[in-house]
Amino acid sequence: MALNPLLDSRDLRFVLFEALGADKLNQYQQFADFDKDTYEATLELAEQIAVELVYPANAEADKIGAKYDPETKTVKIPEGFHTAMASYRESGFSGLSNSAEYGGMGMPETIYRGVMEYFCAAGVSFSSYDTLKVGACNLIINHGTDELKKIYVEKMVSGQWGGTMCLTEPGAGSDVGALKTRAVKQADGTYRITGQKIFITAGDNDLYENIIHPVLARIDGDPPGTPGISIFIVPKYHVNPDGSIGKPNDVVTTGIEHKMGIKGSATCSLSFGDNDQCVGYLLGSERQGMKIMFQMMNEARLDVSQQALGTASSAYMHAVTYSKNRLQGSDPAKKGDFASVPIIKHPDVKRMLIWMKAQVEAMRMLTLLAAYSADTAHADTGDKAKEAGALLDFLIPLCKAGNSDLAWLVTAEAMHVYGGYGYCSEYPVEQLARDCKILAIYEGTNGIQSMDLAMRKLLMNPEMFNFQVFKKRIAETATKAKGVVDDKYIAAVTTAVEKMDATVLKLVELRDQRKILDILAIATPLQQAMRMLAHAWMHLWSMSIAVPALKAIAGDIAGEKVIASVKDNAEAAFYFGKIQSDKFYLGTELKHLYGYLDYIVSGEAAAVNECFEEMFTGALPQ
Repeated sequence: MALNPLLDSRDLRFVLFEALGADKLNQYQQFADFDKDTYEATLELAEQIAVELVYPANAEADKIGAKYDPETKTVKIPEGFHTAMASYRESGFSGLSNSAEYGGMGMPETIYRGVMEYFCAAGVSFSSYDTLKVGACNLIINHGTDELKKIYVEKMVSGQWGGTMCLTEPGAGSDVGALKTRAVKQADGTYRITGQKIFITAGDNDLYENIIHPVLARIDGDPPGTPGISIFIVPKYHVNPDGSIGKPNDVVTTGIEHKMGIKGSATCSLSFGDNDQCVGYLLGSERQGMKIMFQMMNEARLDVSQQALGTASSAYMHAVTYSKNRLQGSDPAKKGDFASVPIIKHPDVKRMLIWMKAQVEAMRMLTLLAAYSADTAHADTGDKAKEAGALLDFLIPLCKAGNSDLAWLVTAEAMHVYGGYGYCSEYPVEQLARDCKILAIYEGTNGIQSMDLAMRKLLMNPEMFNFQVFKKRIAETATKAKGVVDDKYIAAVTTAVEKMDATVLKLVELRDQRKILDILAIATPLQQAMRMLAHAWMHLWSMSIAVPALKAIAGDIAGEKVIASVKDNAEAAFYFGKIQSDKFYLGTELKHLYGYLDYIVSGEAAAVNECFEEMFTGALPQ
């Protein structure tokens, strides 16, 4: 398989088919029509469109950016995205995971996520348009009336109409309960919506004929805070009885943000009901807005995980290619030979590359495991479905926060491989670094993800069921690895689980003592430690597959015979590389976990002392 400049296509197949067995999802009735050949063809087509159309358009979009016209109050998207989106739609990717009932292809979430890694690696800005549309469409499918489904779903599934997520308001930020957008019920059952929303990705653009906005608002008279929030569908244009586009709704784009990165993604400010004529349609029941929106938010957090994975993968693959071609310095293994060699010969560059490889491969495996858990939770029944749902719930903050934090670090490391050129806009990793930083901020900052993990997914969870399932699955992997993987790598993971268990018990004591501030102050290091443990699990799982696979080709996993096989056989080289990155992570990176666990149980209260604000009296005013 030829080297893809954006991601390791062979590793994607390894995770999908060798680790997860996604091709066996056809055991479930809803996926019975698909087989591995179909999935392979789908992945290959996605790779072609991503590399040939989206990737070059992404570089163009970074230079041109989305453009706001203050006279027409509309947003134009760079032309390259139009060409790429047309091919994307025609190939069926817009409705890949939606049911055939609505005109989609009905493929598993696992395959959809594999496909989307190509498009996210090719361009975060491009991928943001369709992922928002998919999330908005799924809200209508799951919570809309039959009439709403009939009007909107099919055209959203086809990619003809787009979608957004309208939560954030000026001054409210992440405090969704502080929103001021109002909804007033009308005699015909519709609602008049008034208010402002900011930071709305894809809030306006010319990629779609119509844009469907899910909008959080408070119905007049409903209680303050999140319990009083409802959710409404607000189209940019009304829809005529025959399904055609009607007159504009009272929704106005008041501007777009000028950002550090993702310049091809239109981040809009929207005003609803300036003329008191904005019509919205209730989704679900009144005062159920946050519960309903959480479905889209969880999907969006996996979308962000995918974008972070794609960006990190692209940066890593570019760094590999550059290091193989950039000649500088002599070979440190050959004394007296002063001929210039590719920088991949230098030990520190090797360290950077294998560090990136180990991070990206773990990110990929964990993200696709989350998608596979979603498929199992929806398609299976009984305890298997319950455990899959619990695992998915637990993994979402680890994927969103973990991937987005690491994407920033991986792109930085890729820049180091390039040296000074990495900091220059003529080379791709500079844009990747700028594009990925937002991923730790939007769809719930990583601090919020960490608090979600610590409280909702762990300490407030009955019997910590999510955590118990997580540990159970790690134990199963460790058991299967015995006799296959060197005992020291298995012990590294099992010991880490034991240390994490002891740390969680300390947090339970804090919870029982109602020391909530102390828990919230260590929520981020807890999330980072739990992500490291999850990645260690992925590497142990990976090695337990790669070791016998390499032995089947080369007869062993070490020695001259293996070296000869690796040099002559691409499959042997792949499995050998998997084992090395697995060993690197379990033998070196995992050791950082213990520092985080010591931090968590240290009891140091400097960050939560009662005079904290007074410490900063010397700060300049804003």
